[in-house]
Amino acid sequence: MSRPDAASLLSPSPPPFKPHRRGRLLPSILAVLAAAAALFLLAVLRSPPTPSPNLGSLFLSLGSNNTAASHLRALTLHPHVAGTKANSLTAAYVLHAFSSLSIPSHITPYSVLLSYPVHRSLSLSAGPGRAAKSFSLTQDTYPSDPYARAAAEVTPTFFAYSASGSVSAEAVYANYGREEDFAYLSSRGVDVAGRVALARYGRIHCEDIVHNARAAGAAAALVYPDPLEYGGSAGEGSFPDSRWLPPSGVQVGSLFRGVGDPTTPMWASSEGCERVSVEDAMATDDMPGIPALPVSARDAAEIQQVLGGAEAPADWQGRDGSPVYRLGPGPAVLNLTYQGNDTMATIENVFAVIEGAEEPDRYVILGNHRDAWTFGAADPNSGTAAMIELAQRFSMLQKQGWRPRRTIIFCSWDAEEYGLTGSTEWVEENREMLSTRAVAYLNIDVSVVGPVLLPSTTPQLDELLLETIKLVQDPDNSSQTVYDSWVKANASPKIQRLGNGGSDYAAFVQHVGIPSTNLIFGEGYPVYHSLYDDFVWVEKFADPGFRRHVAAASIWGIMALRLADEEIIPFDYMSYTTELEAYTKVVEKETEGTTVSCSPLYNSIRALKKAATKVNSERKDIQRELSSKQLSKDSMRIRGLNDRLMQAERAFTNREGIFKQAWYKHLIYGPSEQNDWDTASYPGIADAIATARSSNTSASWKLVQHEVHRVARAVAQASAVLSGSLT
Repeated sequence: MSRPDAASLLSPSPPPFKPHRRGRLLPSILAVLAAAAALFLLAVLRSPPTPSPNLGSLFLSLGSNNTAASHLRALTLHPHVAGTKANSLTAAYVLHAFSSLSIPSHITPYSVLLSYPVHRSLSLSAGPGRAAKSFSLTQDTYPSDPYARAAAEVTPTFFAYSASGSVSAEAVYANYGREEDFAYLSSRGVDVAGRVALARYGRIHCEDIVHNARAAGAAAALVYPDPLEYGGSAGEGSFPDSRWLPPSGVQVGSLFRGVGDPTTPMWASSEGCERVSVEDAMATDDMPGIPALPVSARDAAEIQQVLGGAEAPADWQGRDGSPVYRLGPGPAVLNLTYQGNDTMATIENVFAVIEGAEEPDRYVILGNHRDAWTFGAADPNSGTAAMIELAQRFSMLQKQGWRPRRTIIFCSWDAEEYGLTGSTEWVEENREMLSTRAVAYLNIDVSVVGPVLLPSTTPQLDELLLETIKLVQDPDNSSQTVYDSWVKANASPKIQRLGNGGSDYAAFVQHVGIPSTNLIFGEGYPVYHSLYDDFVWVEKFADPGFRRHVAAASIWGIMALRLADEEIIPFDYMSYTTELEAYTKVVEKETEGTTVSCSPLYNSIRALKKAATKVNSERKDIQRELSSKQLSKDSMRIRGLNDRLMQAERAFTNREGIFKQAWYKHLIYGPSEQNDWDTASYPGIADAIATARSSNTSASWKLVQHEVHRVARAVAQASAVLSGSLT
């Protein structure tokens, strides 16, 4: 079902960036820490629980690009796919890094369904009189590649959870593999049924491409990175000479459209838990159901060259100088075989905990995933390196006598690449505890792929984010702050929202309703999920000098310090009211001429604005009383206000979930039904409008009105929680 009419309800979101043996922490790292500690010992005798300007300045001054670089190099010596021995060794490395800083650490394992390739083959029969072509399905190393030997350890290119099988059929070119692309093929009389769909990355992710191909009747699918998006300008070259993906580069990924362990839908993969069978898990609609392979641009070009049929439209073509793309079908016949091993495997989440001094039962959580499809230098271990560098700074503050007011938890997630698996299982297992105790979740997946910060938050964290990036020096221009560079680089600077399924914040925001952030320097990168995401690429193109890694850790850390240490949690819900009003105006326009009324939404938003104003006034009164010593820092008034600030976000969730996607509970932000890498505002309303426009029945528009009322009730509940008064 095509959804062009709901497109305006979708706010843009960033594209996905989404060892065999690890050495011990280098003595030089500890020496650096000791030297820095000595340097500042006289400046700060003992920091109080609340971060003073001196503490914040000290934290910022302790950043070490050498430390970040050394951790990244160590973590990316070998490829480390989830569930493998190599990735278990990265867990041990991270555990040791935290433990060596005297931060209590532990590993929590889960048994989950993962997927690995056993056999793959692809060949092309170009027609009578032309020789058949067999594709190697390999990614080439380059001369003097320092990771050439380790490249032999990389898992062969595949799509996790692809159906096993063999297909011999004509090829059809399907552009970006969107619903509208397959609808266009149908309108041109190109029958996809029983054929192999060839689609390119660039608009939606692989799981949605293959899902759409199956829905259109395709027997199999191939997905490739087109040079238009991944190859730069013609003649520009590729890695290692430039940042662009080499012609043999392949972007691998997971075809699972759900989240977490497929054998435990909606509940945690705890020891001894109920499970659906592997066969039943693989048979759900969240699985692709057809064989599929990722291929390189080089291999896709050979297929394109022998495709016949009508010429594809201009916006389906490649970059300048590329051969003409045609729709097919045939006469090229593809022979595709994939045999996978869908098996239960052990994954390991690593945790490190700095216990709070005054409110140990309130948690500020920082997370990054550790597993990678290949070497994972940008995705995700640039974030892992930043997290360890940040933890080392916190350890140094502890040596100065600092202890946070609230508990800080570092999380190194496993199996994110398969479907946010490690974080989802942990959140599901600890859902009730997190619902009552979590203050905020601060995520970094990829920390660096280029210049300029790309921040995402839930709206009550907007002000904290902006205040923080005004304190942190721009890593590329010491004369300005990160905020300055962010504003200069964007005509209309905008903080993104967290409704998409792109990283580990999903379970926190969309399943439980915990205020969250996600940070990255740069936007997108061409070697994503390929062999070439290695230390060399990061060092040459993403962050020469590793100053951006330090800046990312600085922003992450200052936000965590304030959330953990300030007496009153620094949330401001006024941003929420502004955005909700804007979203409601879009709904009003989309439903113009129908019986749908947005009055319930407007009424509830007015109530939320009133409650947010009241809370902000209450905050100022308490802060005045604290500064004049009229109120104790342990006052139950402060505890009560903080509980309301925490719980208001939970009120935006609904136990029944959003329309057609029950696991996602957040009614304000969620993934688009057709592309879980897009953030939809009012996702349930958006999907209901798309359905109503398609069927245009009275019942379908009544369902839209029902969704409007559901969101209005959630906003009203948030208002009640924030104001702290019963009816």
